[in-house]
Amino acid sequence: MEITLPWSGAEMPDKYAKYAPQENTRDGFPIVSFPFDIKDAPVDTQYFAWSLLDYDAVPVGGFIWIHWVAANLPADVMQIPENASQSGALDFIQGRNANAGAMVHNQDPLINQHYVGPQPPDKTHDYTLTLYALDSALPLKQGFWYNDFRRALRNRVLATAQVEIPARS
Repeated sequence: MEITLPWSGAEMPDKYAKYAPQENTRDGFPIVSFPFDIKDAPVDTQYFAWSLLDYDAVPVGGFIWIHWVAANLPADVMQIPENASQSGALDFIQGRNANAGAMVHNQDPLINQHYVGPQPPDKTHDYTLTLYALDSALPLKQGFWYNDFRRALRNRVLATAQVEIPARS
């Protein structure tokens, strides 16, 4: 299985991250999700799920920053369009990102239960997009937490794919 990104070069385009134009932000958070394509999923795949995590946030804040977590996208969808997180164009559920946690405690579900783009404070960070091919839907509801997502993945993953996406500070 493979994830392909539509831009040239390694870095995430600014419009999905820290330097997003105002129309791509909400309360200063970049909220327009980037597009990506899925290739060569296993034949038995029924659903997809994914996470976008910032492991480079650990030295800055002490923990991995969750930017996006999604589940239960039907397997016949192989193209995730720009702004899929906010647009409602695809049928899938989204979990809470790190902005929902007690440290930030953002109350806006358009921010805390959708994609929130990279905003690295110190240097360019690498963001890990992990895609999971699943044999069945995950027993989760909109607004789930990442720990519940991890547990729900057990014994359902047919294949995974990862890509590292740098975003500038």
